[in-house]
Amino acid sequence: MKLTLALAVLASSSPVFAGIFSSPPQLNKRAELAYSPPFYPSPWMNPDADGWEEAYAKAKEFVSQLTLLEKVNLTTGTGWASEQCVGNTGGVPRLGLRAFCLQDAPMGIRGTDYNSVFPSGLTAAATWDRGLINKRGYAMGAEAKGKGVTVLLGPVAGPLGRAPAGGRNWEGFSPDPVLTGVSMSETIRGIQDAGTIACAKHWVGNEQEHFRQVGEAKNYGYNISETLSSNIDDKTMHELYMWPFVDAVRAGVGSVMCVYTQVNNSYGCQNSKLLNGLLKDELGFQGFVMSDWQAQHTGVASAVAGLDMSMPGDTEFNTGLSFWGTNLTLAVLNGTVPEYRIDDMAMRIMAAYFKVGKNLDEEDVNFSFWTLDTYGPLNWAAGKNIQQINGHVDVRENHGALIREIAAKGTVVLKNEGTLPLKKPRFLAVIGEDAGPNIWGPNSCDNRGCDNGTLALAWGSGTANFPYLITPDSALQAQAIKDGSRYESVLSNYAWTYTQGLVKQANATAIVFVNANSGEGFISVDGNEGDRKNLTLWKNGDDLIKNVSSLCPNTIVVIHSTGPVLVTDWYDSPNVTAIVWAGLPGQESGNSITDVLYGKVNPSGKSPFTWGKTRESYGTDVLYEPNNGEGAPQQDYTEGVFIDYRHFDKADAPLIYEFGHGLSYTTFKYSNIQVQKSNAGAYRPTTGETAPAPTFGNFSTDYEDYVFPADDFPYIYQYIYPYLNVSDPKKASADPFYGEEASEFLPPHALDNGSQPLLPASGKNAPGGNTQLYDVFYTLTADIKNTGDVVGEEVAQLYVSLGGPDDPKVVLRDFEKVRIEPGQTVQARFTLTRRDLSNWDPVTQNWVVSDYPKTAYIGQSSRKLDLKAKLD
Repeated sequence: MKLTLALAVLASSSPVFAGIFSSPPQLNKRAELAYSPPFYPSPWMNPDADGWEEAYAKAKEFVSQLTLLEKVNLTTGTGWASEQCVGNTGGVPRLGLRAFCLQDAPMGIRGTDYNSVFPSGLTAAATWDRGLINKRGYAMGAEAKGKGVTVLLGPVAGPLGRAPAGGRNWEGFSPDPVLTGVSMSETIRGIQDAGTIACAKHWVGNEQEHFRQVGEAKNYGYNISETLSSNIDDKTMHELYMWPFVDAVRAGVGSVMCVYTQVNNSYGCQNSKLLNGLLKDELGFQGFVMSDWQAQHTGVASAVAGLDMSMPGDTEFNTGLSFWGTNLTLAVLNGTVPEYRIDDMAMRIMAAYFKVGKNLDEEDVNFSFWTLDTYGPLNWAAGKNIQQINGHVDVRENHGALIREIAAKGTVVLKNEGTLPLKKPRFLAVIGEDAGPNIWGPNSCDNRGCDNGTLALAWGSGTANFPYLITPDSALQAQAIKDGSRYESVLSNYAWTYTQGLVKQANATAIVFVNANSGEGFISVDGNEGDRKNLTLWKNGDDLIKNVSSLCPNTIVVIHSTGPVLVTDWYDSPNVTAIVWAGLPGQESGNSITDVLYGKVNPSGKSPFTWGKTRESYGTDVLYEPNNGEGAPQQDYTEGVFIDYRHFDKADAPLIYEFGHGLSYTTFKYSNIQVQKSNAGAYRPTTGETAPAPTFGNFSTDYEDYVFPADDFPYIYQYIYPYLNVSDPKKASADPFYGEEASEFLPPHALDNGSQPLLPASGKNAPGGNTQLYDVFYTLTADIKNTGDVVGEEVAQLYVSLGGPDDPKVVLRDFEKVRIEPGQTVQARFTLTRRDLSNWDPVTQNWVVSDYPKTAYIGQSSRKLDLKAKLD
């Protein structure tokens, strides 16, 4: 049988086609470069998967009624700016299912109004508070549902934070996989409990902005032909970068977004090892995989490699061309994509939909991402169907109070020589542009692509429009007036004449606000192409601090940043009496920092990353220049699992403030560590095999039945349809390589649909891997006493030494945040599972508890481990 080569080229999804084709892509292993082995076939859903049984049954009933065109409609985005959301699929009007709306927001609903702007993931992680992180997720999910969003494009575990200068680290949580994993799990549960599908992204190895897209890189003057390859070994993948995604899968996440970049020289959205082998087979992920926007590079190849939804549907924005749409319809009809695969795509999408409690009568989308105007074209790119597209629906509820609480409890006091909390200071002098407003308005810079005024969120697709922004200047001034303090501010980093005249006055308490920004690679700010150029403060912030502190003996520094900055030159000055990291706090920025500085909230935040002494001390960095000619830049993860504090411990590298560090206005004493061993039993690798691939419904094989129904509705310009423009498949595909056999371009077993062996590390019916990984080995407790005068919250942290010569000195494995009254002693409780004590064995492809002696440590940070116990 002759088949269409839809993997390399594309066919028009419109009645008129004009295509540009080149030679087929090179799919063979490239010599002397990292290699990703094939893994086929693509696993199909498991009807008995824990937590998915009801959703599977509902999806089966629905998908069994669908035509092939309707199934393709669910899987293919309708094109950039085709409808109201940043991503839109086709719907199934015949059965009452409206189109899916996919919308950004790690910090809020992007591009709308009357929505909230939440603290960043990094700031939320600094709370180390499972409950608050869950509430943040629920509030974001509720706002999304209120706007008509089907899939909220977050949370983020990729980037994990390999490089401290990485542009989008702030969207995620922490370079520690356990802290990120807990944060992912709680956020996902919150979003989905609110009735919105969460999307865990970016799977996996998306650790920098440079070279993530060829077109973007060329716009910056880099001559590359393929995107960067993150070259990650099997052990590092499992023990570090996969870890938080495992927690996401266990939490029942409905969707996962694959990356722009390559992993081991195979594009992330057609990498069968990543999608089929690790995510869907080993981890038993039951939801759907969507591409990042323009991250799909092939048609059939991506389908059989495990991609389930193409976003935004067109090959490049506003081309009207698609690897799927028409091409996917053709591929199923001629057998290039097996019938079970299109059914499984539709099943995964609909199961995720039903799992979060959605029905077929969901309210329509009530906003347009493309404009805040009330009326405009529904089909934005085409300029068609003028109507009301923005309902200006207020979805904020009382989320401002939650945002204020999270931002305050995510604020980390790094240094305090007794100057905090403030107690009605006689004269408060606030210095720095970061304390004040953006004079053009908080939403004036597109996608927040500037650094004007106080930094409350960074830039890129992870942003949202502020409903208001409380600046530190306004909140601190209000507090000072209430206290009867004198208050003045100089909201510039460069007005030194005025600044020195202020801060050298008698009784001055100076608060210097500084920042360091970053964001997504499609925007460059001051030469920072998404990733930061360095780890220094922006706008001469370091000199501002040194100059102010040279004159004022009571100088407090507040830092808003997207990650660590270098404080080496001034942190130990005796005149710098306090240093506070406030992250990216969101809309309540000024109120939250005032709450902490004045002691209305006793700080309990702990740093989710290490503060190194030099940039080089981190051991890892962004790759800023191509290193493979015009080919794909190669980013080799030769450091393995040793990033952030793990690296600092191994290299004995100089640091200023360790991972997990954070001060309180009270003090705590740790004592009485106790260990109770459980009878977990021996580990048994999973055995058996899957059922054969199911199919649902049937479809016509007459190409005439798939021609665009011009008599039924008008064609919308650039809209991606599942229809053929003519009944001749070769002409419809417009594919110069049409006619090649599947065996000529697909790897062996890509079309198999029979029973498949279960992987030893898989969980059979349990998403997240072998269920015995979660057997509790040890339960530990420790007593913590509040030895100060005020009530406080303490984050007790459990670390483990795995004992091997290639293991980190310690790794975080659990934590508990406890509230303690003055003089009170409470007991913190921790668990260690088999997973927590295991290493990945690339030879047996399974988890193994080594024979090396293991030790547990409990304390206040990764370097302040007050208690320890042998794990026998």
